[in-house]
Amino acid sequence: MRTPYVAGNWKMNLDRRAAGELAAAVRDHAADGVHVGLFPAMVHLDEVTRITAGSHVRVGGQNCSDQVSGAFTGEVSAPMLKDIGATVVLLGHSERRHVYGETDAFISSKVRRALEDGLDVMLCVGETIEQRKDGQTETVCRTQLAAGLDGVERSALERVTIAYEPVWAIGTGETASPEQAGAVHTYLRGILAGMYDDDAAAAMRILYGGSVKPSNAKELMAVPDIDGALVGGAALKPETFLPIIDAAR
Repeated sequence: MRTPYVAGNWKMNLDRRAAGELAAAVRDHAADGVHVGLFPAMVHLDEVTRITAGSHVRVGGQNCSDQVSGAFTGEVSAPMLKDIGATVVLLGHSERRHVYGETDAFISSKVRRALEDGLDVMLCVGETIEQRKDGQTETVCRTQLAAGLDGVERSALERVTIAYEPVWAIGTGETASPEQAGAVHTYLRGILAGMYDDDAAAAMRILYGGSVKPSNAKELMAVPDIDGALVGGAALKPETFLPIIDAAR
């Protein structure tokens, strides 16, 4: 059985006080049978890890460098994230790919570096609206998944979570239907089976992300191959994030 996983990606939002209050609300909310993760802005990681210490909440960075240390102004390394209390890092998010131009090869190097340095990884994949209209959804997702896991040994897969985030559904109010999302999740699980084996594919958690909110979370997460949600805008307020955690039970 795959334990449901609901994570909030706060992106470049909230100030320190709001981040702390939100982290405390998530910490104090019952989450029996659900793994919960928070990805705050880098400057709030220390505050959020302090507030959630010893709780069921996992805290991670929104990005990390593919280097351990050195003259890389503005970068944050995986060991730095781990040192401050983070246990996981979000990599390959569509905004990193399409806004900042991160390539599959670059993301792959970050995945390997993070795993080598002791962080778990949440790897994001997903197609743009143009790619979906052109019938390239499976090709794009297969390429991103295969590249992201290139060089990752089977023994490390238990520390990896996949998040399918169709770019056309992120922050747009549009959401993939349960049927659309489920089809891609099933396809990704098949790709994992081909890359590794059936047992590895069956054990991998694949989350859906893209305008997830309380009104659609339960229906989406009822799909057999959808194991939880990576939540953006709705993760910024307890009144919209906590019901999504409840829906995953």
